[in-house]
Amino acid sequence: MPTDPPYMLIVSEIRRRIADGELNPGDRVLSTRQIAREWNVALATATKALNTLRQEGLVRAEPRVGTVVTPDPAATGTAGAHPASSRRRPAADSDHELTRERVVRAAVEIADAEGLDALSMRGIAARLGVATMSPYRYVNSKDDLILLMADAVFDEPEYPEEAPEEWRACLELWARMLWELYRRHPWLPDTSSLTRPVILPNQMRHSEWVLRVLDGLGLDAFTTFHMHVLVYSYVQGIATNLEREARSAAETGMSEQQWMDAQEPTFGALLGSGSYPTVARILEGLGDDYDLHLDEFFEFGLQPLLDGLAVLIERERPRDVPAR
Repeated sequence: MPTDPPYMLIVSEIRRRIADGELNPGDRVLSTRQIAREWNVALATATKALNTLRQEGLVRAEPRVGTVVTPDPAATGTAGAHPASSRRRPAADSDHELTRERVVRAAVEIADAEGLDALSMRGIAARLGVATMSPYRYVNSKDDLILLMADAVFDEPEYPEEAPEEWRACLELWARMLWELYRRHPWLPDTSSLTRPVILPNQMRHSEWVLRVLDGLGLDAFTTFHMHVLVYSYVQGIATNLEREARSAAETGMSEQQWMDAQEPTFGALLGSGSYPTVARILEGLGDDYDLHLDEFFEFGLQPLLDGLAVLIERERPRDVPAR
């Protein structure tokens, strides 16, 4: 049975001390050296534990003081907020009404708007108007929360009761539904790995739907599974750029076109050097009105990918299995 890594055991204990009132807002938290001595771990492990607590919004560094417990947003309000915002929300949003579903929904809303980097238990508590530690009654850590978020949004797409009869139409429908899901939730592609997949029931529902379609082609298990992974990885691979694009736009305040315009002097000097004649010729051929769009990349590659799978299926399909 898997166990938590050492740094997470330290995080859980300090989190408990905050929840139980042993450590109050403004109190100093153990230093990395004190943590290393108390838990008999390396300084790197102690540092990782404190960094995790900071990312969760439970502690913060104070100049000339050290690491201290962060003030409770439900009691003090967020930094810079109007004093009226420090009051708790109506009873409907109180701790007594808190559920795992509400915690997950609030987390999804934050991640959709600001990305996974902006997600913290403190921020979720502030959004729900509850005490900082309240969400921990429903999720153990930020990592666990992200898995719950992913499983929740993978439940959104509704496949038609009657699947298209032709395999290509099914795969195209599946790819487009995944793309739209990633478009709604740009953080989602970064929550799973192809070689170390997380086991999520609702994500498995997507695999079940498409594998049932491919299984009817009479191909061997290896080919069937890899076709499924190939299409999934194509969509996910392009979609990983969605959150990066949104983050860059937020950080720079520039649209894609404005950013490209700002790079024009650098591009012009590089391409005008004569060192990259092919690149220069191709880019010139695109024209001045060409824009980089992720939707366009997705559309361009989907049909050639399905064309290639059609060749593979025709080659590998047993002759006694009718084409469809």
